[in-house]
Amino acid sequence: MQYSQLRIHIEPSKDQIARLVQRPEINQAELSSLMDEVFEQVRSSGDRGLIELTKRFDQVAIDDVVVHIDQEVLVKPDIPDDLRRAIDQAYANIASFHRVQQYEPQEIETTQGVTCWREMRAIQSVGLYVPGGTAPLFSTVLMLAIPAQIAGCANVVLCTPPRADGSVHPAILYAAARCGLRRIYMVGGAQAIAGMVFGTETIPRVNKVFGPGNQYVTTAKMKALEYGIAIDLPAGPSEVLVYADETCYPEFVAADLISQAEHGADSQVILVATTEQIVHAVNDHLIEQLDQLPRKLLAIRALGHGFACVIKDVRRAFDFINDYAPEHLILALDNGREMLPMIRNAGSVFIGHWTPESVGDYASGTNHTLPTSGYAKSYSGLSLDSFVKKITFQEMNPSGLNNLGATVITMAEHEKLAGHANSVSIRMKRL
Repeated sequence: MQYSQLRIHIEPSKDQIARLVQRPEINQAELSSLMDEVFEQVRSSGDRGLIELTKRFDQVAIDDVVVHIDQEVLVKPDIPDDLRRAIDQAYANIASFHRVQQYEPQEIETTQGVTCWREMRAIQSVGLYVPGGTAPLFSTVLMLAIPAQIAGCANVVLCTPPRADGSVHPAILYAAARCGLRRIYMVGGAQAIAGMVFGTETIPRVNKVFGPGNQYVTTAKMKALEYGIAIDLPAGPSEVLVYADETCYPEFVAADLISQAEHGADSQVILVATTEQIVHAVNDHLIEQLDQLPRKLLAIRALGHGFACVIKDVRRAFDFINDYAPEHLILALDNGREMLPMIRNAGSVFIGHWTPESVGDYASGTNHTLPTSGYAKSYSGLSLDSFVKKITFQEMNPSGLNNLGATVITMAEHEKLAGHANSVSIRMKRL
């Protein structure tokens, strides 16, 4: 059981911190070569290529990638009633949080007679990727499809890998139907991303790809950029960092670390504590709780490369946290809100003892598709903004042209762009 405990670093030095915040390296050359192969097969063979790649990578034989969703599934879902009610409540909370992100255009008169404003427009065609892997992530259906639905995206393409029997989990079908989808596509991994990038006989080509995934999916999303397809954000293995002081409940902290570790062996699990005693207490609870965990072996492997840092000084601790830029940050302390001004880099923050990271994964309302691998330094998590574009508008009357024209002409002439200046002066002469 020794590997189920976190390694401890006491007051790590600057050099140690620089090493600790580094994520595991991926063999990009090998992955890139595989992506070239997958993308070319999908581009040249379409649906047939997707079916062949599904057999190769997932060891699942399918005849068709399209799964039509009968809306009867909303009336008589093939899932337990408690799960249906849970999905419905999660849907309501997520929709409420994302709906308030809409805004009415605000016009501003920057100069008398010159009016500017900005309006939102939905991205017309979006591709949503919902991982299958070791668990059916129907929660990700909600996180991706709800903001797409609220934004008004005209074409929503959802891809998810088949189960071993060549079907899609009924909870995924119910969540998709709840979000207004009439069909989904039963294909996973890099080949799903390629299918949405190029389009096939059945899968429409999209303008932007969304969703989490493993290193193959992440690499495929980055390759999508080469073909002019936007992506939501780079998302690698899931991460949690818990900051705990002497007011924490060690059993809660252990539970939060395990909840992230069970995602997969490559999950990143970190504890930053103010005392060594906190770490020892948490480690004891890890051993106890892991014994009851069905996905125990996965969690132990993740904890094996996790670690704990003991940093007494609060500001130094948050310097470390901001340098790491975790996907999920849990503040396991009494005065969590007081710490918020010190947080510069994090995907999503969970404040206090009674806010487990799991609520954000499922049903608090915030989106669980978040930047990992340090990308929280420059990326935000998914929101309604991810599914729309902002178009700027400006309108001038003759008075506005008179008030602003000389400024534009002067600037254009000094940049030696006579045509720009002329487009203004020709109008001013008419006035």
